[in-house]
Amino acid sequence: MSVRWSASSKGIDFMRRGSGSHGPSCAKRLRESGAERGHAADEIARTIQAHCSVSLLRAQRLARGLTLAEAAEQVRELVSDLDRAPRVTVEQLRLWETGRHQPRRSTVLVLAAFYGCAPGDLGLEDTEAVAGVVLRAESWHGPRAEVIPVSSIGERVPTAGEHFSHRVDAARRAVDRTLASATVNASQLDHIDEMVLWASQEYISTPPALMLTRLLDLLAEVEGLAACRQPAAVQVRLSELTAMLSTLTADALMKLGDLARSRSWYATARTAADDSGNSELRARVRAQAAMLPFYYGPVANAVNLCREARVISSRARSSATHAFAAAAEARALAKLGADAEAEAALRYATKVFEQFGGDSADDAFAFPERRYLLYKSGTLTALGHTRAARQVQEQALVLYRDQTGIDPALLRLEAAICYARDRSPGEACQLAGRTFLRMDPAHRTPIVEERAREVVEVLPPAIRASRAARELLEIIELPQGRM
Repeated sequence: MSVRWSASSKGIDFMRRGSGSHGPSCAKRLRESGAERGHAADEIARTIQAHCSVSLLRAQRLARGLTLAEAAEQVRELVSDLDRAPRVTVEQLRLWETGRHQPRRSTVLVLAAFYGCAPGDLGLEDTEAVAGVVLRAESWHGPRAEVIPVSSIGERVPTAGEHFSHRVDAARRAVDRTLASATVNASQLDHIDEMVLWASQEYISTPPALMLTRLLDLLAEVEGLAACRQPAAVQVRLSELTAMLSTLTADALMKLGDLARSRSWYATARTAADDSGNSELRARVRAQAAMLPFYYGPVANAVNLCREARVISSRARSSATHAFAAAAEARALAKLGADAEAEAALRYATKVFEQFGGDSADDAFAFPERRYLLYKSGTLTALGHTRAARQVQEQALVLYRDQTGIDPALLRLEAAICYARDRSPGEACQLAGRTFLRMDPAHRTPIVEERAREVVEVLPPAIRASRAARELLEIIELPQGRM
């Protein structure tokens, strides 16, 4: 997937490349390239603005290779001989460039004179003439020395041709203002990126009910920004973040047993992912959405979603998403009873995972070895390959170490199911009961309960009424306060 995550992010690689504001080094490359081609500074500025998703005011500075401190100092020098000169500091210039503050009309004219362009070329609102603001060329050592007779603007009545030209220029400036009217700056977007990454990391071990509140807060913030007109690159990143947060929200609701809302949020996640145009994210959302029909049916829908994810991610066959989709498909096919197809899918998933090599990241969207082994365990357990399943479970639990959450519990419950299939009902029920009781009550969601009940369901009918089986069912049905 070619999506960019913020520079501070370490984990979700498929959200990291191709969109969003770029660093000064990118602008430097564009400036040098434009200079080699003989492009004017204003033309280079527009290239930087379009490519790096920065405001036109910032692009004008970057096109001239100035730092904030250098620009602020040179503007102050430019107006040093003026009465009531505008106050220009590094922080003030930063606020103007990020759109947090709007400079006064007289200041806009000063900035335009400093950069040697029209006010509209700064992406700022049009200004009217301000009498008495005349800049002296001899006091200015900026990019272009020129006297700007502001007080003379508008003294002559324009001809018909000049009036039409004015309309053309005004229309262009209006379009430029719209394109530069983003309410999100680079630091804001990077901050949200970091918060979403943090949420995806916390999601692994945080109870779903608590996590849901945090996700909804982040979704509200992202939605508020996406509701305003943003540059295309920024809008893409906001759609990606919306898709990720919606996916986690849907998964949390699924764990809590709120199936109708979970289904709706998965649909929202697919819409946002499709809107982003990010193929790997589109595939990941569908593979994750397959968990709902896998646990609650119909299982055939889970298979279809995983296959769709595999097709979408087929161009990157050594990616985390392709490996995840293949492993999830194998597990769903095994649960469906399609043994031959499940075994073939598992072989393919193993091949893809070995090529991919596993994620070193630790977040909800990563696909490390332990998670691959979790899906392999589910597949082998459903196929009845109990000896191989137990080996995989032991290997995975070593990788999970002392981590809390649902995944380690599912591995132990699958081990209990294997004991039940091997006609060791006492050991199976005791392991399931211990696993259930040792879990944080906030993690004892309907998914865990259903998996624990499956331990009893796979027992031979004559043993399901045994004391061990009854005690396990009683543990599952006890109120949390009595455990």
